Amino acid sequence: MILSIEAISDAETLAEISSAIEKLEWQDGRATAGKVAARVKDNEQAVMASAAGRALSKMLTPLIMDNTVVQAAVRPRRHSNLLVSKTQGGGHYGAHVDNAMMGKGDARIRTDVSFTLFLGDPADYEGGELVVQTAGMTQSIKEASGHLILYPSNSIHEVTPVTSGTRIVAVGWIESLIRNEAQRELLFDMQNTRASLSAKLPADAPELLMIDKSIANLMRMWVES
Repeated sequence: MILSIEAISDAETLAEISSAIEKLEWQDGRATAGKVAARVKDNEQAVMASAAGRALSKMLTPLIMDNTVVQAAVRPRRHSNLLVSKTQGGGHYGAHVDNAMMGKGDARIRTDVSFTLFLGDPADYEGGELVVQTAGMTQSIKEASGHLILYPSNSIHEVTPVTSGTRIVAVGWIESLIRNEAQRELLFDMQNTRASLSAKLPADAPELLMIDKSIANLMRMWVES
């Protein structure tokens, strides 16, 4: 399942993020890639350990992880630290698959869902589409600033060359409470159905209670402790 979410719509917040990006330091993006991915990666990564990097991460992380659609679609257990990448001058990120596990020690996570948060106006650069291959379909994605894309970490994906201008995004990975993608999608569909019905039925309607029961019991069956 690939989802596009308008995670940040407030113009003032987007302006604050742009100002924070201007303070970042940058390094070769291959420093944060796995051995295979590093061969096809040509971009820059922000130094997130710097004061400016930590401040931006503190700003962006709750806007992503506390989003109601992210919570319903992914059922997050843990997530990686954010990375912020800058691609320009023909830079790109060739076709690759994300590592199945990331991090070390207590911070180690299984990557179930990847995300890309666009942080620039798409009119300001050429190319730079996120291309995701799923069964029987390839999607090319280039969204407005503040839009978040969720996609399966097990998919082959790439970023096409940026032929002019500068593409800036934040990326990261989420480990779900529910490993199986089909089960997550079923729960997401049920949650959306409940939301639609709640606008038409009284709050104590037995139909809503039955959906709540089904969601809770499926969670009991599928959540990994």
